[in-house]
Amino acid sequence: MFKRMVIMLGSVGLVLGLVFGFKAFVATKIKESLAGFANMPQTVSTATAASQEWQPQLEAVGSLRAVKGADLALEVAGIVDEIDFNSGDDVQAGASLLRLKTDDDVAKLHSLEANAQLAQITYQRDEKQFKAQAVSQATLDTDAANLKNANAQVAEQQAIVNKKILRAPFAGHLGIRAVDLGQYLSPGTSIVTLQALDPIYLDFYLPQQSIEQASVGQKVTATVDTYPGQAFVGEITAISPRVDANSRNVQLRATLNNSDHKLLPGMYARVAVVAGAPLRYVTLPQTTVTYNPYGSTVYVVEEKGTDAKGAPLRIAHQTFITTGPTRGDQVAVLSGLNEGDVVVSAGQIKLHNGSPLAINNEIQPTTDANPTPSEK
Repeated sequence: MFKRMVIMLGSVGLVLGLVFGFKAFVATKIKESLAGFANMPQTVSTATAASQEWQPQLEAVGSLRAVKGADLALEVAGIVDEIDFNSGDDVQAGASLLRLKTDDDVAKLHSLEANAQLAQITYQRDEKQFKAQAVSQATLDTDAANLKNANAQVAEQQAIVNKKILRAPFAGHLGIRAVDLGQYLSPGTSIVTLQALDPIYLDFYLPQQSIEQASVGQKVTATVDTYPGQAFVGEITAISPRVDANSRNVQLRATLNNSDHKLLPGMYARVAVVAGAPLRYVTLPQTTVTYNPYGSTVYVVEEKGTDAKGAPLRIAHQTFITTGPTRGDQVAVLSGLNEGDVVVSAGQIKLHNGSPLAINNEIQPTTDANPTPSEK
């Protein structure tokens, strides 16, 4: 009985030993496997820090405004009798655009002109009689006053007739006609918009700390989403003499050439004002930089000789840098990096300090200084 118990206990101990031994073996292998994974090279793409000359610029968003622009209307009421333009026409200053019915006004004008002619004849006759002492000075004075009054009434009625004719106040491009023949117009009814498009104003704002770098005559470049990749060049023509107390910004106005009439009033545009002499920076693609509350970092690729198979051994070294201005997909590095340093441009999220690297540069992030949206 005792012998059987010893054999049973021995068997149980052997089984437990095998179980625990196997678990320890598996745990060891898992640990070795994980350790192997931890040291596996991480595939990344890289970029080289390059030195470039950048032209300092002040950037803003502005709004286009016609040098001359107005919604044309008449200040008197009436029925449209004649329309002398088509939507989209180019017209010269003084061109007749629209006429209201003026039959009764013209008839009244002719009546007043007849009265004025009679007053003129009466004055001239009495003036001769006055020289012959046939009439008194009072009669001549009354005739002169009547003549002036008659001429004034003619001028007043002529002004009423003229107000029923719409003329272009300046040369420009007409918009869409908003009235039709026979339509009754109240005073102030908008008939058509007239815009002088060449040149065209660009109004924009800059913060007060940037005003020292802007001056009248300074070159500006404007771009609009309507024409990607095309720049419109002009110059600053006016700077407001006051700072807005709410925003602490100053309004500036630039004048742009618009001979092809591509730019239209009301469009918004991105503005770049050339400021100062070009500066040389060490630049990187913006994708290489990891921005953190405690500072900006990049992973610099360091060469550590070769591995056991003779392949180059590269590791990632996390480095703090100071970034400066940006331009498109690029960022300037003020300190912490030298020209020619190779940094990781994609794949940083899986790295830590000292991670071995495998470099694959078949796909690279964009580094365009003036990127434009792709049509694809």
